Amino acid sequence: MTTVATGPDEPGARPRSARPRSVPSRSAPPRRARRRRAAVALGRLPGTAAVWLFTGFCLFAFGYLLLSSLKSSRDVMEHPWSPPTALHFENWSTAWNEGGFGPAFANSALLVVAAATVTVVVAGPAAYVLGRRPGRVSDGLGLYFVLGLGIPVQVMVLPLYALMNRLGLIDSLFGLFVLYVVTSLPFTVFLLTAFFASLPAELEEAAALDGVSAAMTFWRIMLPLARGGLVTATLLNAMGIWNETLLALMFIQTDDRFTLPLALLNYFQQQQFTGADYGALFAGVSISILPMIGLYAWLGRRLTEGITMGAGK
Repeated sequence: MTTVATGPDEPGARPRSARPRSVPSRSAPPRRARRRRAAVALGRLPGTAAVWLFTGFCLFAFGYLLLSSLKSSRDVMEHPWSPPTALHFENWSTAWNEGGFGPAFANSALLVVAAATVTVVVAGPAAYVLGRRPGRVSDGLGLYFVLGLGIPVQVMVLPLYALMNRLGLIDSLFGLFVLYVVTSLPFTVFLLTAFFASLPAELEEAAALDGVSAAMTFWRIMLPLARGGLVTATLLNAMGIWNETLLALMFIQTDDRFTLPLALLNYFQQQQFTGADYGALFAGVSISILPMIGLYAWLGRRLTEGITMGAGK
């Protein structure tokens, strides 16, 4: 009997055994990609280690400061690295009342809130115009503010003192408030200009078609969109004003108008004559730095995001 060979497409033909093809797995990265990632991770290792070492040192210094503020002066000198045997909370009351940190805390808080708020309120419209209205005038004014960043405060002290003396604002918290606003404006305008320049122009065009004025467009549309930059500028100004010492030292002379840095310097000088109370001194330093640490812990994420956004823009 004769058998007729049938093709694979003919009916009744047996299917050929197909060889399994090796499909490359998409989940497994190639060798070059893995080597590149390993090299990048190895290159970042020294920087990561340095950051963690610096973080550990800061945490250690902060813990040492708090523990020393609860020790007696004798324990601070004889057992500096050991935990306190007894908690001396009276060090905080001594620093607050006898060291003058109470009135100084109120003065610093008042100056920080007032100066940081007024600086952002004044710099916001100026930065909006410089960022949204490019031209020769805007570029020239922007360069003027940038030049203000490069002038050291030490160079301006004597001219400012002569001017404030004529205005009768020496030894005045209001005069110090004016100085803080004036010296903080260049940085704030420079920072906020980048935020306003990156906002989409279509929003302004749509508002103009709807008949919204330029002022209302700024207050109702553009200003809320730049909220991250405003928060960043406010926090940076608040931290700078809280820790500022030179201007306060030059323009404030009365004890009841001292800010916290001046109160700390004055208390340290007093202890050189009356006997060093290191526990109260550490308590005074803690009073000076704890509010800013708490503020950064509360709004530090917004600050980091704002700085990153500003750098990218």
